[in-house]
Amino acid sequence: MTTEPVRVVCPRCGKEHRLDASKIPAGVKMAQCRACGHRFPLAEAGTSGLETPPRPVPRRIGVCLSKGGVGKTTTAVHLAAGLALAGARVLLVDTDTQGQDAYSLGLKPKAGLTELVTGELGVAETVVKARENLWLLAGGRALAGVKRLIDRKDFGGELTLAEALEPVESAYEYVVVDTSPGWDPLTVNVLFYVTEVLTPVSLEVMTLQGLVEFLKSLSAIQKYRSEVALKYILPTFFDKRVKNPETLLNRLQELYGDLVCEPIRYNVRLSECPAYGKTVYEYAPGSHGAQDYRALVRKVTGNPKLFSMER
Repeated sequence: MTTEPVRVVCPRCGKEHRLDASKIPAGVKMAQCRACGHRFPLAEAGTSGLETPPRPVPRRIGVCLSKGGVGKTTTAVHLAAGLALAGARVLLVDTDTQGQDAYSLGLKPKAGLTELVTGELGVAETVVKARENLWLLAGGRALAGVKRLIDRKDFGGELTLAEALEPVESAYEYVVVDTSPGWDPLTVNVLFYVTEVLTPVSLEVMTLQGLVEFLKSLSAIQKYRSEVALKYILPTFFDKRVKNPETLLNRLQELYGDLVCEPIRYNVRLSECPAYGKTVYEYAPGSHGAQDYRALVRKVTGNPKLFSMER
């Protein structure tokens, strides 16, 4: 009896490989392209001829910018929570050593991303349910050890996060990844995992310079992983009472066009709600902050009718 060959397509260069299924060891999850050397999860490879159908792959969105103080955590939490309110199953992953995502959601998890990556604990012990349809893989100071683990790898260190999340992600429709300021091994790992990048940009001259530098770094990653792309630029801390931010917003729109989302207006409720362990949708659902993040969720989902019955 002949066995139908397995068809594997490299997501980077498009090279098609045909393999003998009987020679693929059980439990193998990663492949390497013989043409370009790219390593990738088999689930992304367009495989056919396997005995089991490929698992569903969620949308992977990284909230990234090398500069701090631009609202990355606020944006990651409220994008994830907003998608969950819209009915999607969402996993929020915190890759920052500050671990502010858990604090913002009023949680004190005993374990999180570090333990999942190192294999100390499994999914059941590390993924915490935060809200209806929303789950969290918490960050924290222990992630410093994960950075050292990545640095010690001779090969494939940039895929450490992807390999850890691969068995987890199929339960969700969206995976939203919050990143730390700066440029470290975990940020590189995030960009080797996500396919969409959302960049919050506070409307200040120094932050716009930070955006330019980040895009240069992203371009360097895209040489090795063309799947990752900048999809959204989110202006934050927009205050119409001040002249300069409006000028900067207009400049952003001139340069980046449809990538620029509706701005998040300066709103004190957004800074207050983490102290109560609530999202702004819970703490002040009628505030400008809640309205603006709902608009972001509509942009990301492509559904302009979401939340149309809400205030």
